[in-house]
Amino acid sequence: MSVTRIVPNIATVDVGRASAFYGDMLGMTIGMDHGWIVTFIGSGHAVPQVSFASEGGSGTPVPDLSIEVDDLDSVHARLVAAGHEITYGPAHEPWGVHRFFVRDPFGRLLNILSHEAA
Repeated sequence: MSVTRIVPNIATVDVGRASAFYGDMLGMTIGMDHGWIVTFIGSGHAVPQVSFASEGGSGTPVPDLSIEVDDLDSVHARLVAAGHEITYGPAHEPWGVHRFFVRDPFGRLLNILSHEAA
């Protein structure tokens, strides 16, 4: 198991305002836009990303972090076995991810996800 990406998520009621600052001012490009969430991608070795969302998708709250993993089932099983409460999912979402939500020890809501094979 390895983490392949971590994306911070910033809750906002106006995701369009992010384009002016992160797109126009900082030169980041849009990597994903579902209307309720827009992810901006930078360039360079680390490929930094930041998302702005008015909701978490499928009626969920906006998670603090999205953590992409290569083996979602394994991570889910370890968290459940350790007694962590899964607050959403696992769910196969219409935008092509399999995910679940869990809170970290600091109370941050995490969106743990894998992209589904096309």
